[in-house]
Amino acid sequence: MANDLSVRFVDYLRQNNHLAPHDGPAERAGQGTDYRQLKLWELTSLSPVEFADEAARFFTLARVTLQEMTAAEPLVAKFSPRFLRETLVYPCREPDGTTTLAVVDPTDQATLRAAQIVLGAGLTVKVASSEDVVIALNKSFSAEESQSVEAAPSGPREDDIESLRDLASGAPVVRAVNDLIEKAVELRASDIHIEPFSGGLMVRLRIDGLLRPVAALSGVLPQAVVSRIKIIANLNIAERRLPQDGAARLRAGRADIDIRVAIMPTQHGESAVIRILPKDRGLLIVDKLGFSPPDEDKLRRLLKLPHGMIVITGPTGSGKTTTLATILSILNEPSRKILTIEDPVEYEIPGVNQSQIKPAIGLTFATALRSFVRQDPDVIMVGEIRDSETAHVAVHAALTGHLVLTTLHTETAAAAVPRLLDLGVEGYLLRSVLRGVIAQRLVRQLCERCKSPRPLITADFTEDPRLAALGFRADEIIQEPCGCERCGGTGYRGRLGVFELLELSNELRELIGERTDGLKIDQMAIRAGMTTMLDDGVAKCRAGLTSPAEILRVATVR
Repeated sequence: MANDLSVRFVDYLRQNNHLAPHDGPAERAGQGTDYRQLKLWELTSLSPVEFADEAARFFTLARVTLQEMTAAEPLVAKFSPRFLRETLVYPCREPDGTTTLAVVDPTDQATLRAAQIVLGAGLTVKVASSEDVVIALNKSFSAEESQSVEAAPSGPREDDIESLRDLASGAPVVRAVNDLIEKAVELRASDIHIEPFSGGLMVRLRIDGLLRPVAALSGVLPQAVVSRIKIIANLNIAERRLPQDGAARLRAGRADIDIRVAIMPTQHGESAVIRILPKDRGLLIVDKLGFSPPDEDKLRRLLKLPHGMIVITGPTGSGKTTTLATILSILNEPSRKILTIEDPVEYEIPGVNQSQIKPAIGLTFATALRSFVRQDPDVIMVGEIRDSETAHVAVHAALTGHLVLTTLHTETAAAAVPRLLDLGVEGYLLRSVLRGVIAQRLVRQLCERCKSPRPLITADFTEDPRLAALGFRADEIIQEPCGCERCGGTGYRGRLGVFELLELSNELRELIGERTDGLKIDQMAIRAGMTTMLDDGVAKCRAGLTSPAEILRVATVR
């Protein structure tokens, strides 16, 4: 139950129009819900910095910046890392000797009392943004780890399964793996890569689409770490010769997450990749996807159609699932029945009937689709069309009066047509059902804290002639990455989408035949006014959201 301070603060945010328009937990937070469990600062329309400013103003507390926290002496050793990460507080001693507790939630009286017991009564409370607290904690914990690296203990023989199981269940290994997963969640990583080499384990996190090395797990055996991950995912720790896949649901710090685990035998042992799927992804609002106004209008027009097929294309990790889930949230009304079959269910959407494929028992995309049409749905979402059977069933579902949403792996929007034909869909059927194709990529977003403007010079065009093909000119001002503590020195923080939306007109449908040339469809669509991913990316560069290098990294100049 929320305390009076939290209820009053929620009322204050609502009165100032800072709560995002959403009929969900945030709207009920003022009615007795403990908003700390709901991460209210993520459900508002405010950035983390703006939220901290409002909290400091409402509670009449001083603000503390990331620079001030990192300049102070950390006192994190007096607390457990789990306590600090779950409560999002940062204890430190400032240069003038003041003991300060930086907090995100000033209403958390239990945490304040616990900190006072450890640090003493003369404690000064200041408000910090959630991002700054996480960065300061990670920096302090990394410094402690580098100062206390232990030699890896000698372990059991490879065939001593029981000893390995005991070691993997021991406190040091359990703590090391849990801390790694929590750190990955806090750094917004989508994947954890644990790779054995002759010199030991290498650990890398995929953050904003690129891998970033982190401190390896010290003081624990590599095979014990992989065995611990297998135990979490309910895999066979005795099997080291074959790949294994598993999944689990965990709580990491303040976040509930699902993980997918893939184990692969390599020359120096087993490597593990952990895909992190946060259960709380925030609000699914089409405005946050990054569509240009004309493309958003086209999308909303397509979603008003009663039946047909809408395809989203792009490589793995390009944000297709997020776009699909956002579209479903738009369509999700009491008057519509929506069924989905996914692998896995990454977003849980109240009011939508979601299923996950289970090939081991015969529940595939195709078999689920056949059952769906007997469930009287209005909208069907197929996580991915991977084979001819699924493609045919999806097309026939669209022919029989359903709106079908699905994904494909193609390079451009126009390439979806020959890909579906290659999967065996007849051209005359595709002309009847295909309504639109969205192609997308994710590019890294420039860090708002450290990005800086500069004019393009002749040397830039000499170094990369593609800049001219994108339409940039000498002396044009662009924003470039610099690097700071907030973005980990990369100059980028977060990602945004670049899109191209192909709406099938009658002229484009006439090009669909058994030997369709995707290039001709692409050229006609561009002449008809389709904005390509490159054009969308250039517009986002000129808006100061990303850099030309990022656009050229993910898209090909046509």
